[in-house]
Amino acid sequence: MSYSRDEKSMLLSIALESINSGLQHGRPARMHIPDYPPSLTAERASFVTLKHGDALRGCIGTLDARTSLVESIADNAYAAAFSDPRFAALGASEVNDLNLEISVLGPLEPVTVTTEQALLDQLIPGEAGWVLQDNGHRGTFLPSVWESLREPADFLRHLKLKAGLPPDYWSEKLQIWRYTTESFAAAVTDINTAGQA
Repeated sequence: MSYSRDEKSMLLSIALESINSGLQHGRPARMHIPDYPPSLTAERASFVTLKHGDALRGCIGTLDARTSLVESIADNAYAAAFSDPRFAALGASEVNDLNLEISVLGPLEPVTVTTEQALLDQLIPGEAGWVLQDNGHRGTFLPSVWESLREPADFLRHLKLKAGLPPDYWSEKLQIWRYTTESFAAAVTDINTAGQA
């Protein structure tokens, strides 16, 4: 998967439109699918991350492709702004200071290992996002998380905690997947400028 500059710009504009729709109407933007090229209407999973500078302000996504990419982006941008339980709902005064990052996920690839060390040996910094699931607990880290957790052991420990598992947890029933992403970002001020050009 690889998106053109125009396609990335379109997806970033959709994310911003959906945040503005949330502020004005209390719901995500509604997408008119025929308005978009087939590359953006294929079923894809995505995450939308909101940041103030380097500080996280919201991040919501899906691991499974259930809707068109444009709908996935619209829904996840709205949810990242208003439904991330770690943050208060976004206020109108914050929007122009935001950076939006979109990550379009490739398919989840199952990983089979029998020991934690075997898993650590496969965790190559920056290469992939990872999902852990066991006993009703599930967590994921996007590849961008490697920027702050550079050591495989730290990455895995924090991923377990995110999934609601103890940091030293291991089980033969642990389910593991990896995935790649195509990620791109822009400041809201740049998205607005591009939209007016």
